[in-house]
Amino acid sequence: MQSTLYYTPSNSHQFPLPWKSLRNPVSRAPKFPSKILTLTDSLRTQITYELERGTNDGAAPSKPAQLPVLIQRHGKDSRYFWDGTRIQLLSVGGGGGAATSFGFNFDKAVEASILAVRNFFIPKQVSGNYIGYVKWKLLHRVFSSALQVLATQAMFRAIGIGYSRAFPSAAALNWVLKDGLGRLSRCIYTASLASAFDTNLKRVRFTTSLLFTLSIGVELLTPVFPQHFLLLASLANIAKQMSLACYIATSSAIHRSFAIADNLAEVSAKSQIQSVCFDNLGLMFAAALNMLLKNNQRLQACLPFFVYPFFSAIDLFGIYQGLKHVHLQTLSKERLEIILDTWIANRYVLSPEAVSKQEEIDFMWSKGKEPWRIRIGCLNPKGQLPKLSMMAMQSVGHEDYYFICMEIFCRRLTRTREQGILLCLREEARTSNVIMGLLQACYVRKALNSSRWESMMSSDSSDSILEEWFKLIEDSKRYVKQEFDPLNEQLAAQGWTVKNILLNTEEQARYSYIND
Repeated sequence: MQSTLYYTPSNSHQFPLPWKSLRNPVSRAPKFPSKILTLTDSLRTQITYELERGTNDGAAPSKPAQLPVLIQRHGKDSRYFWDGTRIQLLSVGGGGGAATSFGFNFDKAVEASILAVRNFFIPKQVSGNYIGYVKWKLLHRVFSSALQVLATQAMFRAIGIGYSRAFPSAAALNWVLKDGLGRLSRCIYTASLASAFDTNLKRVRFTTSLLFTLSIGVELLTPVFPQHFLLLASLANIAKQMSLACYIATSSAIHRSFAIADNLAEVSAKSQIQSVCFDNLGLMFAAALNMLLKNNQRLQACLPFFVYPFFSAIDLFGIYQGLKHVHLQTLSKERLEIILDTWIANRYVLSPEAVSKQEEIDFMWSKGKEPWRIRIGCLNPKGQLPKLSMMAMQSVGHEDYYFICMEIFCRRLTRTREQGILLCLREEARTSNVIMGLLQACYVRKALNSSRWESMMSSDSSDSILEEWFKLIEDSKRYVKQEFDPLNEQLAAQGWTVKNILLNTEEQARYSYIND
């Protein structure tokens, strides 16, 4: 409830000013200035009653008068009171009155402690899914840190076994070599996969996390094969450096998805605090396990091999669930396909949270399993359908910013040939053209999955296929013109960032129109 402050005539109830009373210390009744500051009628009755009683009695009020200003700081509510001579800031309880008991309240102490811990770890203004993300991050960091402690111990043990008769400089040289090779591989990996950090953020993050877990397993093998320490340690460090590069590259985008008040720096700072504290918990956990087995060296040496499968499974599960709580508002090809397929089927736009539930978080090599996969890029001469591709290019005009045609591609693992849909974008194509082109491609894919087209594609009548194909292209163009405006409005209403579409290096390939 807001109050309005204004000046009233001299006959209203007034607040005494201290410097006025000092000028006439002997006067029987206080002199009031002609203009004073009062509250609105809704709050004035109680306050002026208290002040009037205090001034008429010639003494300070027995109970402070409440002022309509409440301060919330560090989880505590404080309210301003007027005691007749000055303003006081007092703590208030749930009922809005001043605190009268100074005894210890256990429930309030627990509540204050929980609130202090929350303020230490959690930023002030973040989205509602941030708490769930932090909970899974706690699970991931604790078990990952414990595994790293055990792996480091194993590597120290391997150096002691494999190089017991060698100079200490030899062990140091091996350690430096494996770090140098790892950092070099990190640079190469980051340069080759830079665009995928945006377009396939969750998939790349989970894949490299699996790689990091496997690298810890390789480090645990170094005491078993101490003569191959440099090879095993270098392979493990290469995988770790690649995972670290991905973690650093994707962290800013993940933090931005939580920062609802543009407080990206605060979210990043709190993330560092969380990582340090959670890692220390994992370190203490690993130290406690070692202390339990300190009297049995054989069991202590076998401990990493026993706990590794369980700790790594919990670690990866925490990462997977944590990424499910990351709701990215940026549009990539994959997220836009999910939105457009739902729009064509049900004519509404999914929210970032709903898309996050459908977005795949598996491995880089497993994407694109659906029939009639849509690819953005340029036509590959090895995968062309000659007559159809030629006619599609001939139909391109000066006013067109993209064209769609069929193509043949091979699966990476099975090497089977399948048919897909190719969307070629022009150099001058804007974000709206990309959305329109992908909407048309999704509409075409839905039509091609019908039984009529399946039977037609199995026949040998190429002329009928060409005729039906271009008829389908014309129908899809009319559909896009009709649906684009309401689709774009709902995209913005759901909080999607529609000013840009994130595309990888292959998807950024464009063609130029030449009017010969």
